[in-house]
Amino acid sequence: MAFTQTKGRYATFGVVTSLPGEVIDSFWYFIDQYLKHVIPLKHILRFKLQNKKGKLSISFSQEKYPNTITVDFPYTFDPFYPPTVLVVDRNGKETIALPDEIINL
Repeated sequence: MAFTQTKGRYATFGVVTSLPGEVIDSFWYFIDQYLKHVIPLKHILRFKLQNKKGKLSISFSQEKYPNTITVDFPYTFDPFYPPTVLVVDRNGKETIALPDEIINL
């Protein structure tokens, strides 16, 4: 099962240049508090960034998992944020990436 034996956490150049650090940290918080050891996770997680009354909401959904989990964060939503972010687990090396960067991982 993915995301159970973290050896390191990283963010790609595209993520670092398009999201502030506290938003990047929010993905790790989301995974650790709401997903890890709660549902079986695949090696690639998909998150959608959404505007909820001017604040950031992050939604998680996964193929063959019937529910969507959304967590609201206190950060101001920026319309220039990427709409989708992926988190990939490669044998404990977890990386946040933009979808078009996945080929390079």
